[in-house]
Amino acid sequence: MPSPEQPRRRRGPPSKQATSEDEDMPPRALATSLESITIQPRTPKTPRSVHQRWNSVDVSAVDEVELSLLQEDERREAEAGLFDGDEEERDRTAVKRPMSTRDKKAIVLLIVLYLIQGFPLGLALGSLPFLLREHLSYSQLAIFSLSSYPYSLKLLWSPIVDSVYFRSVGRRKSWIIPMQLLVGTIMVALSFRADEMMNKPDEYIHVLTAAFTGLVLLSATQDIAVDGWALTLLSEENLPYASTSQTIGLNTGYLMSYTVFLAFNSEAFAAKWGVPRLTLGGYLLFCGVMSYAVTVWILFKKEDKETTDVDISIKSVYMTMWTICKLKHVQTLLIVHLFAKIAFQAHDAATSLKMVEKGLGREDLAMVVLIDFPFQIFSGWLAGRWSRGDKPLRPWIYAYWPRLALTAIAGLMVYYFPKPPIATWFFVLIVIQAVTSSFAA
Repeated sequence: MPSPEQPRRRRGPPSKQATSEDEDMPPRALATSLESITIQPRTPKTPRSVHQRWNSVDVSAVDEVELSLLQEDERREAEAGLFDGDEEERDRTAVKRPMSTRDKKAIVLLIVLYLIQGFPLGLALGSLPFLLREHLSYSQLAIFSLSSYPYSLKLLWSPIVDSVYFRSVGRRKSWIIPMQLLVGTIMVALSFRADEMMNKPDEYIHVLTAAFTGLVLLSATQDIAVDGWALTLLSEENLPYASTSQTIGLNTGYLMSYTVFLAFNSEAFAAKWGVPRLTLGGYLLFCGVMSYAVTVWILFKKEDKETTDVDISIKSVYMTMWTICKLKHVQTLLIVHLFAKIAFQAHDAATSLKMVEKGLGREDLAMVVLIDFPFQIFSGWLAGRWSRGDKPLRPWIYAYWPRLALTAIAGLMVYYFPKPPIATWFFVLIVIQAVTSSFAA
């Protein structure tokens, strides 16, 4: 029988011949004796010799030994240096990687879903305040403005949307399909009485407020489900394009319900271009049919099963949301957004109304918004591309102060608004202010 292997004795300083033999020893033997390892005078980022014969595992072992001989602070810096280059390389690769066909189809689907949401929002926040302004006081208009509140308060019932669903239908489709059906039904029902109510708005102000509050509530609930669906529709590296899809879809729907509808609803515009005047009832019927059509399309779209698709209670979702809200950075972000919008509220709500009151025609305002629309789409795409990476709030921070300055300029334009007819240079100034505000917003 072969004799058992005797334990290796500690040797003295190795000779040149022993050193050459140690180079061919396996990694375990190298790691057991620090004296047999020659530490090269280099930092972890220094390129290794091309004559090194160890494989990647052996090199990692030597790196660990070298790091262990450093001080604590030096070791942290060295470890960061070892991995920073790899992370930067992965980030560059992710940016250069072309978008897959699956992500492109997902973006189209998201744009269409957000487009449907933009229909009632454009009517409630844009067109109807203009149409009602001629017949109602500002206090009555304030009552109608309550219809926009559900969209701002959707966080309160978002845990219900996330936790209650039919597994056979899908977590997101369980809410998107019924919400769109209800939106289409309300719009079709309103279309038969809309023109009558618009002729006597003071008598139907509460009915109009209740109807459009319901529409905005349903659209806000659908928005919660669509936002959640975007997390599984898009790949991780293209998730910033979810906000781009929302910008394009919502702005397009808002444009159609605001600018396009106001233009075709104007008798002067219809007479000038020889087209029939579009009534509110006709437009509501069109929006209702579109909602039904998109709902049928969604029925045939398969929803991927989420990796975390487990049964969770409503209470646990609220508790998780509360835990997140208690985080210091989240609280800071909430406070910033709570006060940041104060500077723009008066401008967003009243600037256009005051300009129309001082003589800006509805068709002129529609033209301003129409010119501004492509820039809104481009700025949304640019913001989504700029937000990719580890600093997604950077575009918002850089654009805040220019937006604040443009809001002050808009106030001065209202104050010094000329008497009709409006000069061409002033109309161009309105367009420039609207376009630059779109980029800043």
